[in-house]
Amino acid sequence: MAIYAYKGVHADGKSAKGSVTADSARAARAKMRSQGVILTELVEATEGARGAAREESDAEESRLARALSLVSVGRIPPMENAIATRQLSTLVLAGIPLVESLGALVQQVEHAKLRSTFAQVRERVNEGSSLADALTATRQFDNLYVSMVRAGEASGALGTVLARVADYQEDQLRLSNKVLSIMLYPAIMLGFSVLVIGALVTFVLPQITSLLADMNQALPLPTRIILGTSAFLRGWWWALALALAAGLLGLRAFRRTERGREAWDRFRLRLPVLGRLTRVLAIARLTRTLSTLLASGVGIVKSLDIAKHVANNAVIARAVDQARTSIVEGTPLAVPLRASGEFPAMVTTMIEVGEHSGELEGMLGRVADTYDEQVENTITRLTALLEPALILVMVGIVLVIILATLQPLLQLTNSVTR
Repeated sequence: MAIYAYKGVHADGKSAKGSVTADSARAARAKMRSQGVILTELVEATEGARGAAREESDAEESRLARALSLVSVGRIPPMENAIATRQLSTLVLAGIPLVESLGALVQQVEHAKLRSTFAQVRERVNEGSSLADALTATRQFDNLYVSMVRAGEASGALGTVLARVADYQEDQLRLSNKVLSIMLYPAIMLGFSVLVIGALVTFVLPQITSLLADMNQALPLPTRIILGTSAFLRGWWWALALALAAGLLGLRAFRRTERGREAWDRFRLRLPVLGRLTRVLAIARLTRTLSTLLASGVGIVKSLDIAKHVANNAVIARAVDQARTSIVEGTPLAVPLRASGEFPAMVTTMIEVGEHSGELEGMLGRVADTYDEQVENTITRLTALLEPALILVMVGIVLVIILATLQPLLQLTNSVTR
């Protein structure tokens, strides 16, 4: 066991210093992390030259970053990125220089890809690059993230902006997790239905029908239909799979074109129930992003240019792009959005009120909160309706198959008793 002297920052921004006993430096970092302390310096208490030790540690981190950059592959999980951004915000708000904050962050991050990425960022910042340029060079951070960081550096409020970025990422993750958790049960029910039907058609029916065929008994019409469908699927599954793959590839190629993407997204918006959900989700993402960008000091024109991609819908993005052009010409934001017909009256009215009161970002945040709640409530209601509907469909299909199975059994029983 060794004794390590540490300096760090608590999650609330208060500085912390002291000593900790651990088997290794890694164990000491893990122990302090469990206590909510983000370390900025960790050296053995017996070392006399702490500055030299820190330089050696920095060199080791740089070598590790270069090594990890060669072997780390894959996408950085959004949750890991949000946690790292929150930690960096805490360090910067505590008054720790950016290079030291990035060095401390590299020691805290456990995900290999993210750790190597931030190590590369620290090297570039240490060489004189701005944080936004260093983040751009890694190609791991989207335009929204980089633009907000750039605005934070320009305004001198980098720590506050990083906190807003972390808030935004956590809000988006929270909404995505709610959607996934709500849709999980119907997906399981559907999968179970397919397995039950497949087992009945593949194993049960063929055995019964083969017995009837040996006894020269005619099969009932429902049984013949199900067996014919089953035989067709078993014999031509490869053709159906090829047709499905070709259709999906064709749809994907069509959606990659500008015209195809807009036609597909317009079709999604016009669906009876899912269309409204798609529109509400797109508006929630758009307004949340706009609110975050404007509150971080990004200009309205640049914010609209970034936020239109976050909506993930070409129709909404086109309306936003037209609004951006109108704003350049001096028109208020609410006017072109209302003229597009793609935004509900409540949204455009609240934006208009926000523009008149000078609190546009706050009003956009309220719109996003309202629509996030609508998304959750809508999906909850749809799931509540989907569950009994799936059960009824499953029961109906299984009932038909069971009747198709029982009819030949009854026929076989009658023929034996005669």
